[in-house]
Amino acid sequence: MNLKMGCAAGLSAVALVAAGPAFAWTYEEAAAPYKGVEISILDEVTPLQEQFADIVPQFEEETGIKVNYQLMNHFEVINRGQADMLSGRGEYDAVMAHSLQVGLLMDAGVLLPIEDFVKDEKLVNPEFDVDDLIDPAFKSLAYLDDTLYSFLNWNYNMVYWGRNDLLTHPDEQAAFEEKYGYKLAPATTFQQLHDIAEFFTRPAGETLAGETLDSDFYGIVMEGMNGGGTYVPVWQIFIKNSGGDIFDADGHPTFDTPEVIAGLKMYGDLWAFSPPGQAEYSLIDVPTVMGNGIAAQSIAYSDFVLGIDREGASALHGQFVYGAPPTHEGNEAYHSAGEPSAYFISRHSDNPEATFLFLQWAAEKKTQEALLSSGVGVPVRDGSWAELMTKGKELSGLYDAMKASMAGIEATPKAPRWAQISDAMNRVFQQVGLGQLTAEEAAAQLQQDVTAICDPCLIQ
Repeated sequence: MNLKMGCAAGLSAVALVAAGPAFAWTYEEAAAPYKGVEISILDEVTPLQEQFADIVPQFEEETGIKVNYQLMNHFEVINRGQADMLSGRGEYDAVMAHSLQVGLLMDAGVLLPIEDFVKDEKLVNPEFDVDDLIDPAFKSLAYLDDTLYSFLNWNYNMVYWGRNDLLTHPDEQAAFEEKYGYKLAPATTFQQLHDIAEFFTRPAGETLAGETLDSDFYGIVMEGMNGGGTYVPVWQIFIKNSGGDIFDADGHPTFDTPEVIAGLKMYGDLWAFSPPGQAEYSLIDVPTVMGNGIAAQSIAYSDFVLGIDREGASALHGQFVYGAPPTHEGNEAYHSAGEPSAYFISRHSDNPEATFLFLQWAAEKKTQEALLSSGVGVPVRDGSWAELMTKGKELSGLYDAMKASMAGIEATPKAPRWAQISDAMNRVFQQVGLGQLTAEEAAAQLQQDVTAICDPCLIQ
């Protein structure tokens, strides 16, 4: 039996022990040896984490363990969290790490596996139900081979985001069908994404949904900056759904393939229908543009959508429609884009058992229920969908899209030099969008650049 199976079986075995009348596991009893201990957790600030911060005191009340829960912005968490672990300073007992960081941290040996903890019936909650954590995000993030390092805490995912008021307008529907020969609807294929982008791109003075435009309008907006996460949708949606990928099974770069070129060409062609500032747009700018109403559709992170499609945040609240990111027509293996993330215990932590209890508590069913009780959030458990997608709930359509998207999201492969690889991708992908490189030239350039960085690129 491998350790992956052993983990799940270990939890099940404890569950059987706990089912007896003489044992009733509680956080209070499990945490008794650590009462009064203070642990420090570094996390990234978004509306989701701010909501989570409100319920962290519940853990303190249950366990007597004090939590120094710190929130910083995306780049600070990466820089400070990684520096703390890699330097051995030990300021933080656990740090939230995106999957893109995990290869570097595992290769450096600074993440503490949690297998011994999940096999300890004094520490593990027999009702935790590890099988309820959403896959393939969980297993692709939390394991290295058969060794378990964490659970799943933040399930960042990308969705298709469209203007429903435009897609359902009778005049626009009639004009679209006349031009393209099929009905206007939210895009599910790359060709539809392209056609809708082309159709709705109009200069000031033209008519849009019966109104005269006083400024230019665009058919699509995407990330395009040379930095940040531009590479995520380009690689995970356009390239992978075109049948390509960036590494083979042994971790060797595979950019110079017809499938990668096809994905890059689709992404680059869409720039003709995007705002002129797209070359500087990050994942934060895209939702702002959609909320301001100057683009018809996008592919964006759902947690930022949640910040826009709400009363008071945008005049277009309630006018959006969602779906899973489109794919190449006829593609059989669906891929979507996201960034599964979790708390990882530092090997330099002085309080690993108390920190494990926090990790477990954060991913618990009851904790997730409390976190999502407002009806807004991003699930890490399959069991959370039913509550969020209840008929009549305002954002049920968005949660339908999230669930479909998450079915195709895997964590970033564990490449220790991912920062350099993603830098190369961001630079070249932007050049494709700006028309400075053809898709063929970009693929050849990336094969050369990434091979010079690493070959093979994954932890061996």
